[in-house]
Amino acid sequence: MSGASVELTQGLQLLHDGPVTDAYNLLLLAATASRTTDPARSRTACVHATLAAWAGGDRDGYRRALDALCDPAGPRSAAHPEAPRTAAPHEAAGRDPADALWRDYRDGMSCVVNGDFRRANALLRPVLDVLTSRSEATGLMSAGTIALMLGDLATARQVLGIALATARAAGSTALVPRVLEHLAYAELREGSYHQARVHAEAGLEAAGEGGQRNVVAGLSAVLALAASIAGGPATVATHAQAALRTAHAHGLSQTSTLAEWAQARADLGHGDAEHAAARLAPLVQDGPRQGHFGLWVMVVPCYVESAVLAGHDVDAAGLIDQYAVWAAMGADPQAPALLARCRALVSSDGRTEELFTEALAEHEKANGPYEHGRTQLAYGMWLRRRRRPVEARPQLRAAVVGFEQCGADVWAEHARAELRAAGDTLTTAPETGSLGLLTPQQLRIARSVAEGATNREVAQKLSISTRTVEYHLRNVFSQLGVRSRGALTRLLGAERPGHF
Repeated sequence: MSGASVELTQGLQLLHDGPVTDAYNLLLLAATASRTTDPARSRTACVHATLAAWAGGDRDGYRRALDALCDPAGPRSAAHPEAPRTAAPHEAAGRDPADALWRDYRDGMSCVVNGDFRRANALLRPVLDVLTSRSEATGLMSAGTIALMLGDLATARQVLGIALATARAAGSTALVPRVLEHLAYAELREGSYHQARVHAEAGLEAAGEGGQRNVVAGLSAVLALAASIAGGPATVATHAQAALRTAHAHGLSQTSTLAEWAQARADLGHGDAEHAAARLAPLVQDGPRQGHFGLWVMVVPCYVESAVLAGHDVDAAGLIDQYAVWAAMGADPQAPALLARCRALVSSDGRTEELFTEALAEHEKANGPYEHGRTQLAYGMWLRRRRRPVEARPQLRAAVVGFEQCGADVWAEHARAELRAAGDTLTTAPETGSLGLLTPQQLRIARSVAEGATNREVAQKLSISTRTVEYHLRNVFSQLGVRSRGALTRLLGAERPGHF
């Protein structure tokens, strides 16, 4: 066996079951040794070197390995999915097909990290299509994780599900746990926590004694995140500590960031904002303990909420503005709603209610019942603490229902406690069709609509946006059990005869 083959084999083994820095160095050596004699082997080594750098949170190492795939084109970094192990046909006049595929992949991932998702989609969608056209599990896993990077969560779940079936059918026992890790994480991102837990548990069982401790650690971190919503603190701690033991020993920055986030989210769900903020602060601030370079920004909304509830000052002009840049990239469909929630939580200029309303409207555009429920809970808490319990109750009721639907039992109980503090429970909610269900703002909008005003006219009258009117009107229809403006007019006329 040649030196390059030995280095590649050892590097791949360490990538899944050892210190990832050692894996990275061996893989780059293998890439260099085979660059002229075996370009395909060299590229395979480069791809896995990027995976090692990503796992270890080594931004500069990631750039070096990514650039080594083909001719350098300037510094770059990216949150990197599993990439294709072998080149595929890719038509491009005047270029070698293999070179074209890898160049598009490299440039597309560079665009992702730079926030140019329009160009990233243009470059990576053809690569994704090439990979999904095959029936090979590794390529399908690559395609699924590319879709995940682009924020296309539905495609990511679909393709990774096919990759899982393909790997199982082929008897690829070493690949199955890695596919399950990617699939479970995609399900977490989309808010499907029951499925994420089932797939992560299956991944742990499949990994067994197969020498994949790094994969086991990643799956444990996913289980900790799922348990932070639906499990108890002891369950979260068990999974998180299992992940962190290997993460610390093998330099797994991605895994440690996810595990710490899980423990903080569990703290917050049980009302311990002080501990949650203390755990998250190092991850989102500059310094040696900052979280993974490609993940820390996703922790920001949880930190902002924890810090505000704990009474800490939040650098809104810095941290939240950085999150705004991330939200604008388009890689997370829920980010615009979470950004508005963050700004509402720290607002001191009288725009809090407007920002909460904006956040709720944004939630309507993306599937994410857990985060939607957290915004409803935060809004309801804010209203109750300002002695507006009647307005708080609908938000808190909606939060309870949303949390129950996605299995977020810990948070559902939190919302029930807030609802009781607001003087109500789900069992004592007003009868459907009662105007008592509406907040004062909703009632004003409903009456204006019943008088014949258009949404635009209502917005001008109340000095709010048309989108805000549309959002409130949808809630009015839902809460009163009507489906049209005419039905709303008849209902309000019947409940308040002579009013119009």
